[in-house]
Amino acid sequence: MAAVVFTLLVAVVALPDLLFGLDQRSPFTQLVSFRPWILIGVAGLLVLLLVVMVFERRVLPFVDGVVLVLLVGVAMLVPRLVADPVPAGGTPLTVLAFNTFEGRADVQQVAALIEQERPDVVALSEAGGRYADRLRPLVEPMGYHLESSIGSRRRDVEGVTTAVSDRLGDVQARIGTETSAFPYIELSGAGLGGMRVAAFHSVAPVPGSVPDWRSDLGLLRQWCAGPTPAIVAGDFNATLDHSVLRDAIAGCGDAGAQTGEGLVPTWGPTPRFRNLLGPQIDHVIANNGITAESFEVHDIAGSDHRAIITRLRVPG
Repeated sequence: MAAVVFTLLVAVVALPDLLFGLDQRSPFTQLVSFRPWILIGVAGLLVLLLVVMVFERRVLPFVDGVVLVLLVGVAMLVPRLVADPVPAGGTPLTVLAFNTFEGRADVQQVAALIEQERPDVVALSEAGGRYADRLRPLVEPMGYHLESSIGSRRRDVEGVTTAVSDRLGDVQARIGTETSAFPYIELSGAGLGGMRVAAFHSVAPVPGSVPDWRSDLGLLRQWCAGPTPAIVAGDFNATLDHSVLRDAIAGCGDAGAQTGEGLVPTWGPTPRFRNLLGPQIDHVIANNGITAESFEVHDIAGSDHRAIITRLRVPG
């Protein structure tokens, strides 16, 4: 019995998303974001138990329990490290997603990244009319049209902004207000054909906001579960270790996981943490056979996020 209780305690820390939805409640919501590092701790615990077992065989049931937790956790991570085959053919589409951190990100560096990568669609979180006004004169000469979900009288943190290449023609933008805090933008028409592309930002699952976070992520179903081809890019404030996100994007593939880059950090309070230990909470997801062929991250001064560039293949 003691071994069973011990195993459950280890599982609660490492696998809360598999135990009665514990990952939907604080502090497990925050904890599960760091599952790769928690599993390293579990592996260290296993080594310690193995050393003890040399002298005391009665710890074997404890060892078995920890091994089980470790195997389950690793099995959930490994698929994100293995790239899926990229289908031949299709139309290329490049998406840039980046959280500007309350509009503080260096606008010159954002423009330089757009000039370098020439994405078809840019999805900027925490960037409203104010940030768009600063970015517009830098990227419009490159052939981009900007739309913001909020005007310049509101704080940048409350909005999202899209930049669409003129190559796609007269794309239409719709502002969605069903989210708890940050209106999203859905693009359609012209060169996108029957496809929809959404710039999306979920509220963060800080204590007190977890219900709103669950509600925001639930909106992803409108794109992933339907028959219409769709791409959603932005700061989801969730990793694939969150059961809420996995359920919400059923029907969609995640660009990071598809390319074997599913554990590359995209957020962190400091550059060192962000580049080494942070969770991947920024995503590009797509349904209907739209598949990622590359996933790259770029550091931009002034933000606690990294920009992601994803090159997709859209079935013809």
